[in-house]
Amino acid sequence: MKPTLKNGDIYRYRPTGTVGKVTDVRERDGAVWAQLDYTGLYYDVSTLEPALESEYRPVSYKEKEMDRDIALQSIEQLQKVVEEVNIEDFTPSGGG
Repeated sequence: MKPTLKNGDIYRYRPTGTVGKVTDVRERDGAVWAQLDYTGLYYDVSTLEPALESEYRPVSYKEKEMDRDIALQSIEQLQKVVEEVNIEDFTPSGGG
């Protein structure tokens, strides 16, 4: 029996423990998917379990923007490292 989810219900994604409020429920190709506001991602409802209201922590728009900015900075730093790497340092030379 599939759980009956509705917008506003609070659920936990079992593999990671992510808790969020259901913002959308969709069925596709025989599977039911629920979107959680914490990540904005859709999860197969078979991987979700009900969570307590006290476990839910809403994420503000400002926090999401900060997370986005941190991720972009990390990508930019990684890109600089990649550009500085000399591939010849990692490629074997000579015959064997």
